[in-house]
Amino acid sequence: MIFYAKADDIKSVYDLICELEDTVLDEARFEDAFKRQTADDRYICLLYQDDEIIKGLLNMRIEAQLHHAGKIAEIMELVVGKKYRGNNIGSELIEKAIEIARAEECLRIELSSSKWRTDSHRFYQDKGFIASHINLTKDL
Repeated sequence: MIFYAKADDIKSVYDLICELEDTVLDEARFEDAFKRQTADDRYICLLYQDDEIIKGLLNMRIEAQLHHAGKIAEIMELVVGKKYRGNNIGSELIEKAIEIARAEECLRIELSSSKWRTDSHRFYQDKGFIASHINLTKDL
């Protein structure tokens, strides 16, 4: 079952995001960001639950972008717990995100993925995503 995350889902979301990033994130800063996002209708955090266990999540932002002259959906995080991978959970989350983006009349759905995540790149390309841009970053 896929559903929208609520404020009381924070622990499951935190654990999955820490697993995605292979680190322990600052809980107070994470909680602040999560609360801000759940209160902002531009953000959509989808959770996949089975057997009362949250097994995956997809976090997405929808916003109007000037250079597209329309709305774009951006997948910011997608993670399936390591022991639940290979069961189409990620595929179902992507399909739901695309369904929502279409309903919101988005022109495109896009994402960025670190260069080292080659398995993820194959997954996204299998879903029809095209590696058409270069993402540049600078730590502050």
